[in-house]
Amino acid sequence: MTITARIAQFAASLKFEDLSPEAVYQAKRFLLDSLGCALGGYRQHDVVIALEVLGEIAGKGPCTVIGSGKQVDAVSASLANALMIRCMDYNDIYWKQDPSHPSDIFPAALACCERAGSDGRELMIGLVLGHEFECRFCEAAFPGIRERGWHHATLTAFVSPIVAGRALHLSAEQIQHAIGISASRHATLGAVTAGKLTMMKNTVDPMATQSGVLAALMAEKGYTGPEHVVDGKEGLTHCFGPEWKLNVLTDALGEPWRITQCGMKFFPTEALTHAPISAVLDLVHEHNLKPEQVEKVRIRSLARAADILSDPSKYDPHTKETADHSLPYVIAAALVDRQVTPAQFTPEKINDSRIRSQLRKVEVVADEEIEKVFPALQRVIVTIRTTSGQEVTRQLDYPKGDPRNPLTDAEIEEKFAALADGVLSRAQQKKVREAVWGLEKLEKVGELMRMLKARKTRREPRPVERVTANA
Repeated sequence: MTITARIAQFAASLKFEDLSPEAVYQAKRFLLDSLGCALGGYRQHDVVIALEVLGEIAGKGPCTVIGSGKQVDAVSASLANALMIRCMDYNDIYWKQDPSHPSDIFPAALACCERAGSDGRELMIGLVLGHEFECRFCEAAFPGIRERGWHHATLTAFVSPIVAGRALHLSAEQIQHAIGISASRHATLGAVTAGKLTMMKNTVDPMATQSGVLAALMAEKGYTGPEHVVDGKEGLTHCFGPEWKLNVLTDALGEPWRITQCGMKFFPTEALTHAPISAVLDLVHEHNLKPEQVEKVRIRSLARAADILSDPSKYDPHTKETADHSLPYVIAAALVDRQVTPAQFTPEKINDSRIRSQLRKVEVVADEEIEKVFPALQRVIVTIRTTSGQEVTRQLDYPKGDPRNPLTDAEIEEKFAALADGVLSRAQQKKVREAVWGLEKLEKVGELMRMLKARKTRREPRPVERVTANA
C-alpha cells in the first residue's frame, strides 16, 4: 500500500470514540483560540482585501464566512476563514523538525462539516486529524522542509484534503485521490518568510487549506489524483530529498494524539520570538527597567533565529508582517510598552520613534550549544546591559504557551474575549464559548458558524491581559 492509501484508510475509518479525552479537550481549546484569532483577523487590512476579492468570485453556498456571515461555497469559505485565523500570526504553533500552524486547516473541517450538515463530534474528528498529519509531515523530513528552502504550506497541501475529505464523508479511495490532487499541484517557496515580508506570509497556508477543500470536492465527483504523490517516482520524497522517515507518517497514529503536543501562541509573533520576549519581559518587570536605562539586549538563540528574525530588513520594519517576524522590533516594543499584543503592530506603533530608537540595542547571536538541544528545548539566553554597567540575565527553555507551560482555559477565554470585542457582543461571545466547550453536544456545525456573525457596531479591541512567562 502507498503512504496515502494508509493515511486515507485511517482517516475514513476514524470514530469519535477513538479519540482520547485529552484530544477532545485540546480540540476544544484550540478551536476557541482559533475562532478568537479569526474574529481579530476579520478586522485586518489583508482580510478586508481578500473578502473584497471573494465578494467578486465566490459562489453562493452553505458555508459561512466568519464575521460577515455570508453564505458561500466551501472553497471560498475555507480560504477566507483560514486567512482570518492566520493573519495575525497569533494561532497555534508546532515545531519539531519544521514549524507549522495546524489550526490553519480548521476551516477545511468547518466548511466541509457545514456543507455536509455534520455535528460537533464529526468536527472534532477533523480538527484532530489535521493536527495529527500536519505535525507528522513536519516531523518526517530530515532536515526540516524549511531548511531546504520550502514553506510548510507545501505540507499543508497534503493534509488539508485529508481533513476536508473526511468531513465530506468520502471513502478512503476518494480521500487518497484528494491528497494526490491537492499535493501534486501546490508547493510553496520559502521566499514568503525570508527578508522583507508581505501579506503572502500569512496567506500561503490558507491557500493550501483551500487547495485541499477544492481537491476533496473534485474527488467527491470522481476526479482522480496520483496515489504515489508521497513515496513514488517524482513524488514528495523524490523531489524534496535528502532524507525522509516515512514511518513517522503512519506509525502508532494517535499514540498520543499530536494535538495534545501542540503549543498555543501567547504573543502575536513568529514562534522563535516568544521565549526572548518572555525573558525580556521578565527582566524588565523584575528590575523595573525603563527603555532609557537599557544599553544593550543580547539574545543567544538558534542560527535560524539570527538568520530569519534579525536580518537587515528586521531592523527597519514598516509592515506588520515584517514587524511580527523581527526580533529587534518585538524586543524594542517589550522594552517600551512592557507588553507585546496586537496593539503593538499597528502602523502607528511600528513607526513610533520611542520603539524605533531601541531597535539597534538588540543583538542576536547564534549559539551552537542552544542548537544542540533544539527542538526538544527552545532555549534562549537573554542578557540586558544597563547604562550603569549592570548586567541581568534570564534563560528560558520554552515559552509560555508551550505544552509544558500551557495557557490556562481562563487565559484562552481572555484572549478570545480581547480579540472578539468589537466584533461580537458579550452575549454572542458567551454563546460561542458555551458551544465550543460543549462541542460534542452541538447538533449542526452551522449553528456555531452562525454565532460568529459580527454585530453592526464595532469597537476598538481591548488589550489582552498579560502574565509573566513563568506564571
